[in-house]
Amino acid sequence: MSTDPSELVATGYEAFYTAWGQSPTLRQIWREHVTGPDYPEEFAHISFLPLPQLRSLAEELLLNADEVLVDLACGAGGPGLWVAKESGARLVGIDLSPMAAKRATERAGPLGMTGRATFSQGTFEATGLEAASADGVMSVDALQYAPDKTRALAEVARILRPGRRFAFVAFELDPERVAGLPFWEDPVPDYRPLLERLGFEIVHYDVIPNWAGQVAAGFGAVLAQRDALEAELGEAAAAATIMEAAITTELKPYCGHVLAVAVRPR
Repeated sequence: MSTDPSELVATGYEAFYTAWGQSPTLRQIWREHVTGPDYPEEFAHISFLPLPQLRSLAEELLLNADEVLVDLACGAGGPGLWVAKESGARLVGIDLSPMAAKRATERAGPLGMTGRATFSQGTFEATGLEAASADGVMSVDALQYAPDKTRALAEVARILRPGRRFAFVAFELDPERVAGLPFWEDPVPDYRPLLERLGFEIVHYDVIPNWAGQVAAGFGAVLAQRDALEAELGEAAAAATIMEAAITTELKPYCGHVLAVAVRPR
């Protein structure tokens, strides 16, 4: 069995996105404990991102119609599609999981984004995109899994046009609590020094209110509803979510959950 963190994460999410949309129990858990009842169901996701923070992220990107937004680790595309539709931007989604990219592509048409949103396989460190091709870059609850965050943020700087913004939501990791775990080989407790070292200018760096309560409630409900999730998603797909919930609940690896905005200097 591989212990490469990227492969472990990819295998879990590939199984999960194969069964994407098949669990009313998971949707209800997220709606009740994480995103809230005001989050639009057609843009559903599995990140800890309520609508107010998604709206703030979109506003901070300062996108204009027809500009290019890149969503790194886009998953099934919900938040990126919402931002693109609200701003009129064209969306390029990149995800480690080919199945996630497939699910995101399937969602684009019903949301009126055919021809305005494309999704493909790639990583934080190797997006496959041209230099200075993005007018904005976003990422939601994925940067903490990047195996080399210096390389990941260097790639963001490479694809982002000078003077444009990178907005992301991510968990800060406690290095002592995740020591030795393959999922988090490069734990970062505060992204600001790394952003500044790579030449970004930080605009905002804000802790999301009640983040710990959301994580505890959401993952606690996942563990309580394990049997229902396995029945609806299948054992392999449910295992990825249940494992993440169990590890997070037991180890409490996160020391913060932040919404950050940074500018690539001109």
